[in-house]
Amino acid sequence: MKKLFSLFILCFSILSFAQAKIPFTGKRSFNILEGFGGSGTPAYYVDVKKNGDVHFGYVQVNQADGTETTEDINVGKYHTGVMKVHFKKFNEKWSFKFNKEKIYFTDDAGNIMKSEDCCSVAETESSSCECEGELFQ
Repeated sequence: MKKLFSLFILCFSILSFAQAKIPFTGKRSFNILEGFGGSGTPAYYVDVKKNGDVHFGYVQVNQADGTETTEDINVGKYHTGVMKVHFKKFNEKWSFKFNKEKIYFTDDAGNIMKSEDCCSVAETESSSCECEGELFQ
């Protein structure tokens, strides 16, 4: 019985250390694609629950008729590696990494993507900028 209890404690300890500490709880909005903005642009967010579940979503309001399109996708438990989201309504597939302050578009290996679409107005001379954005409360 003593050995069984010790084995249980060991397994529990390993699982506890394997989980990454969540960087924050609650909803944070972000904008990575600097060149795309306007009255009909989706407002993207990441929402981290207290239990570690991560949700990505957006809200888009059509300025012409006022219709609202939303989507909220649970992408699993938080971890420091690449997280993938597939927004089904617009068939967008993205890979992300994020921390307490920033979010990054990545490739499947976790490398931060570079694109001219990610350049801010101040960086318009550059043909390729890292795809990162600040997380706003």
